[in-house]
Amino acid sequence: MPALSNIKSDPLFARPGRFVLGGLALALLLAGCGAKDAAQAQGGGGGMPPPEVGVVTVTPGDVGLVTELPGRLEASRIAQVRARAAGILQKRLFREGSDVKAGQPLFQIDPAPYAAAYESAQATLARAEANLAQATALAERYKPLVEANAVSKQDYATAVASQKSAQADVAAGKAAVQTARINLGYASVTAPIAGRIGRALVTEGALVGQGEATQLAVVQQINPMYVNFTQSATDVMKLRKAMADGQLKRAPGSEAASVRLVLEDGTEHTQAGKLLFSDLTVDATTGQITLRAEVPNPSGLLLPGLYVRVRLEQAQASNAIMLPQQAVTRTAQGDTVMVVGADGALSPRSVKVGGAKGNQWIILDGLKAGEQVMVDGVMKLMPGVTKVKPVPWQPGGAKAPAAAASGPAAAASAPTAAASAAKQ
Repeated sequence: MPALSNIKSDPLFARPGRFVLGGLALALLLAGCGAKDAAQAQGGGGGMPPPEVGVVTVTPGDVGLVTELPGRLEASRIAQVRARAAGILQKRLFREGSDVKAGQPLFQIDPAPYAAAYESAQATLARAEANLAQATALAERYKPLVEANAVSKQDYATAVASQKSAQADVAAGKAAVQTARINLGYASVTAPIAGRIGRALVTEGALVGQGEATQLAVVQQINPMYVNFTQSATDVMKLRKAMADGQLKRAPGSEAASVRLVLEDGTEHTQAGKLLFSDLTVDATTGQITLRAEVPNPSGLLLPGLYVRVRLEQAQASNAIMLPQQAVTRTAQGDTVMVVGADGALSPRSVKVGGAKGNQWIILDGLKAGEQVMVDGVMKLMPGVTKVKPVPWQPGGAKAPAAAASGPAAAASAPTAAASAAKQ
């Protein structure tokens, strides 16, 4: 650097009109010297350390491929309570919206006409039994007489026929009594199944069962519940082909595969269900296949008609890898991840995504066991940075290290130090 004494002796400083120009030249000269010293320091190994990024270590294993499909809940059993006896509805014997048991009385229809018909059938039966007794006594009395030729065979045959006719009358009377008893029982309407009953569809005083079986209420069994959902036939065929080719294997117990329900608020139903059947026919209008699962509902939280999301594990991928979704970049050209080498070098890698499980992607191909994949810290990568310092990634997000936090403060103090040196 030229000495200040030589600069001051320059003719520019000797002339009063050129004092300002000399000051600017001095400032430029000092700035150039400072930049040269900084470049020399950086070249001597004084650069910024590589940024820290969160990584996960690749660990292959068997991963279940979970398919999430829209579904709708349905009661496992539905029974319409109807009036099978005509008459005036006298009483409602249940509380609307309550749970009822099979055989529990629900409505009372006026039983008077049916009670009278029952008593009349009993009287007819009694008369038929009396006639049978008389005819039987006559036939038994004629039997020894006809053997002794005391009565004609015709009289004996008539007595036997009368006895059999009386027996038929008794049988018909018993059937009439049974019919009258059944009709009288219909006057008391009972629950056909156990379940939860809805509102009453008729009120007391209404005439029901006149000409048709009037619907009085509906009982639904909601434990367990059925969930009906559909899956694309194309997806089903791809899944079956992948299992046939050995790319995937059937999930354990797939004949009764485990089913999970996701409710409208995003929470998962505590009780796991099981797959009952998969329809063999494809809907011609939608190209979908219908499936049904059974889900326990002991608390009654699930209601018929509710829309839910169904999570169904139909197959398993061998040697698959689970990665957080933020670690995978998905574009129209393909899916890629950033792999951190042993020396901290970053390199992009194309991968094959097989599906999602929760907030993670299932990687079927493209990575090896033990490799490190960058998940967090992309905002720390400046242009030209090719190496990083990997640290284990935490699901809650990695915190910035203390050294990195102090970097901006040190950089901010650099202009102050330079200013002090310039003053000196």
